Amino acid sequence: MAPIRILLVDDSLVIRKLLSDTLAKDPALVIVGTASDGRMALTKIPTLKPDLITLDIEMPLMNGLETLAAIRKLYPKLPVIMFSALTEDGAKATLDALALGASDYATKPSNAGGIVLAGEHLRSELIPKIKALCGTTAFKIVPPIHPRRVLPAPGRNQPLEIVAIGTSTGGPNALAKVLPMLPRDFPVPILVVQHMPPVFTRLLAERLNANSGIKILEGVAGTLLTAGHAYIAPGNFHMTVTRTGMNCRLALNQGPPENSCRPAVDALFRSVATAYGPNTLAVVMTGMGSDGLNGAEAIRAASGEIIVQDEASSVVWGMPGLVHASGLADGTYPLEKLAHEITRRIHRARAGVLTTSATLGHGAQ
Repeated sequence: MAPIRILLVDDSLVIRKLLSDTLAKDPALVIVGTASDGRMALTKIPTLKPDLITLDIEMPLMNGLETLAAIRKLYPKLPVIMFSALTEDGAKATLDALALGASDYATKPSNAGGIVLAGEHLRSELIPKIKALCGTTAFKIVPPIHPRRVLPAPGRNQPLEIVAIGTSTGGPNALAKVLPMLPRDFPVPILVVQHMPPVFTRLLAERLNANSGIKILEGVAGTLLTAGHAYIAPGNFHMTVTRTGMNCRLALNQGPPENSCRPAVDALFRSVATAYGPNTLAVVMTGMGSDGLNGAEAIRAASGEIIVQDEASSVVWGMPGLVHASGLADGTYPLEKLAHEITRRIHRARAGVLTTSATLGHGAQ
C-alpha cells in the first residue's frame, strides 16, 4: 500500500519540524509539504494532492477555521485533523472546527515534557488517527466464529430504564445529530462517553444542551440520574453508575486508562450492565479502536439491548464495526435514524411492560 501523503499546516516552525520529524519515522506516512498559513496551504493542495491535512487553528493571514471552510468547499472528502491547544479557547475553536467538518483533532503536546515526550504524544495520539481516517487500519468485517445468539428486541418484556452511548472519532457531530432529536419528555436518563480531554467535554455538553430539548450536562460525581437528562463523562475520568435501592448515581474515578482511553466506554457499559441489567439500551457510535466491545459483551450477558451506527454514516467504523462483527448488536442504523430508533425502543419496551402489567391486573380481578 502506498504511504499516506500528509500536508502539515502550522505557523510555528518548531511545530512543523516536530511534526515532520515524528511522522516521517513511520514508513506508512510521508510528508509531501508544509505551509505556514491557510492561504499557502490552499495553493499547495492541487499540486501536492495530500491524502490528509493537519491544520493549526491559530495562524496569521488565514486562520484554521477559515482555511477549513475553504477546504470543505473545494475538497469535501479530504480528511483534516485540527491541531489544537489544551486550553479553553483551543477547545472552543476545536468544537467549531468539528462543526465545520473537520474529521478529527489532536491536542498539542505540553511544553513541559521536552522533545522526547512531545514526540511520544504525537505518535500515540496523532498517528493512529491519521491511519484510521485514511483507511490503513480498517479491519475486515467477518462473521464471528462463534456468533452470540441475539434475542429479537420485540420479544423482550423488560422496560428499558437507561440509555448508554459510546463514541469517539466523529462523535461530537454525531451526538449533535442524535441528542437534539430526542423528545423533551424522554422517559429515562442517558449516559455518554465521548473520548475527549478535560474542558472539551464540558464545552461539548454546553453546546449540545443549547440545542436540545433534553437537559445535557457534564457528569458530576454523586448526581442522581434523572429522566430526560443526558450526562457526558468528563475528560480524564471514567464515569460509572452505582445503585442504592431504586436510586442510581454517577461515580467518577481515575483508574487506569482502558483501550488507551479515560473516560472509557467499556468502564461505563460494565457498570450500567451491573446496575440496570436487562433494562439497558447501549448505543455504539462512530469511533476508532475497540472501546465498547468488552462493555457490550457485559450488557449482552445481562440481556440488555445494543444497537450500533452503520458503516456508511460513521467517520470511522471501528467501535461500532467490532460490536457488529462480534454478533452483539440487535440492529445497525444510519446516523439520521438513531434518535428515532432509540426513542422507539425505549417507548416500545416500556409500553410492552405497561400493557403486560395491565393485562395481568385485569385477569386477577
